[in-house]
Amino acid sequence: MRRRDLLVLLAAGASLPRAALAQAAKIYRIGVLVVGARDPAPFVSTFQDGLNELGYRDGQNIAIVLRSAEGNLARLAPLAVELVGLGIDILVASETPAVEAAKRATTDIPIVMAPAGDPVGSGLITSLSRPGGNITGLSNATAEAAGKSVDLLREAVPSASRFAALCSSTNIFTRSFLEQVQSAGRTLGIEIVPVAIAGNQELDAAFAKMSADRIGAVIVQPSLPVERAAALAATHRLPAASATRQFADAGGLLSYNGRQDDSYRRAADFVDRIIKGGKPADLPVMQPTKFELVINLKTAAALGIRMPPTLLARADDLLE
Repeated sequence: MRRRDLLVLLAAGASLPRAALAQAAKIYRIGVLVVGARDPAPFVSTFQDGLNELGYRDGQNIAIVLRSAEGNLARLAPLAVELVGLGIDILVASETPAVEAAKRATTDIPIVMAPAGDPVGSGLITSLSRPGGNITGLSNATAEAAGKSVDLLREAVPSASRFAALCSSTNIFTRSFLEQVQSAGRTLGIEIVPVAIAGNQELDAAFAKMSADRIGAVIVQPSLPVERAAALAATHRLPAASATRQFADAGGLLSYNGRQDDSYRRAADFVDRIIKGGKPADLPVMQPTKFELVINLKTAAALGIRMPPTLLARADDLLE
């Protein structure tokens, strides 16, 4: 390179605003907090794919710092504080309890819900259109999906008249979950029996009690360990549904929920908008645009359930 050309390049660089130079060189530290009651790999992988599509590369212009509570909700608060102490630029929290822990840990660092169940009803944000504060992201309409699951499960098992709502006694989303399930039960003339557990170690006893109480079907709160819940439902021969695809994949009878991969990928869009200067308070929260009904036909056969053709026709995926 000729000396004159080098001087021109140096002069051009010197004329750039310092903020632009700093931004070009900055590696954004993105903290990721997950409940971990179910395998976090699908979320992390899809979220990273979304970031890659937007031009972000872990170790180049971003650094992802993952923390999982491994299903223990009591661990979320200290993990959120730990992430904040690491000097992260953005905190991505997957599921309502993780978002609540993130909100308690910081009022300054932008928080992206990826997603949360009922963020307005749970008090996480002010409204979907103008969330306020330092939180934005995605609502997955899980409470509404849980209510719809009652209707779907009743269609699959019309003889059942008592449903259990298996839920967490320590999750702020539980109130919204139960409201929707109980409302659907009243509409359909189904008795809803809440079964609350304080920790994952109580799952086995809860299913044993539901079986002894002759519960006809179960709606499982999706923040619980759904793989274990699906296995226990099969052991006790209880038709069960949950608002997460992983439940049906693990052997649950059916699942109905907003497309999780779509939500996980769109969380990356919020990270991108915040990096580019967007303020969480001004970024409207997005809701699912696609819902997915998955029916596990192998489980239906094991339970002796003959699925109605009308229900099968509406399914997005049939697992055999």
